Amino acid sequence: MGKVYLVGAGPGDPELISLKAYRLIQEADVVLVDNLVFGVKKLIPEGKKVIDIGKTAKEHKLSQDGINMLMVDLSEQYDKVVRLKGGDPYIFGRGGEEAVFLREHGVDFDVVPGITSAVAAPAYFSIPLTYRGISSAVTVITGHEMEEKEEIDSINWEAIANLTGTLVILMGVGNLAKNVDNLLKHGLRAETPVAVIEKGFTEDARIVVGTLGNIVEVAAKEKVKPPAVIVVGDVVNVREKLILHPEK
Repeated sequence: MGKVYLVGAGPGDPELISLKAYRLIQEADVVLVDNLVFGVKKLIPEGKKVIDIGKTAKEHKLSQDGINMLMVDLSEQYDKVVRLKGGDPYIFGRGGEEAVFLREHGVDFDVVPGITSAVAAPAYFSIPLTYRGISSAVTVITGHEMEEKEEIDSINWEAIANLTGTLVILMGVGNLAKNVDNLLKHGLRAETPVAVIEKGFTEDARIVVGTLGNIVEVAAKEKVKPPAVIVVGDVVNVREKLILHPEK
C-alpha cells in the first residue's frame, strides 16, 4: 500500500508553497486537486495523472465520503498520492477528517502544512492581523454552514463579539448578513472596520472595505463572490498607512 500526502497549497501563489510541497508534487504518481489551489496547478508536471475533486458550496464533483474512499483506493494502486488542498489542510480544509479516515483504514499518510488564506490574504492587501496597541489576538472562525446542515449559530457569537483583537471569517460571504447581524446583536460596534478580500492571490483579487454597519450593502453593491476572507477589527484601518497613494 502506498502513502497519501495531505499537502497545503497555500493561498494560490505557486511561490508561496513549501519546498516539501513542491517536491511531493513533482514526485507524486497521482495528484488530487481542489478548487482553491489556483496557480499551484502550474507546478504539476505535464503528463502527471491529475484528478479534479474540487467542491463549491452548490456543486460537488465528489462527496467528502467519496473523496475519502478515493484516497484509500488510490493508495492501493500508487506509491505516492498527493491530496493538494488550498491553504492549510488542517484549517477548515477537512484535512483532520481525512487524516482520521486514512488512519482508520490503515493508510500511511503525512501532512504538509500550507499558508492559510486567513493570514495570507490580509497580508497581501496590507492588513496586519496583529498590531501593537490595536490587536494582540486573532480569532479565526468559519461563517459557512456545514454540509450536514450544522448551523453557523453553533458558534458562540456572544463570546466571539466580546473578544478583543482581530476576527477573521473564512467561507463567510454566503452568510455575510447573518454573520454581521450576529456580531452586532452581541455587542460589536457598527463602526467596527471590516474588509472583505475576494479571490486573494489571483488575477481577480480585490478588497472591499466598510464597517459592520454597511458592509453587507457595500459587498452586495460590489457583487462580492466567494472565495473571500473577511477581516473584522481596527487593524483594517492600518492599511491606509501602508498604501502608497499617488501624488495628486
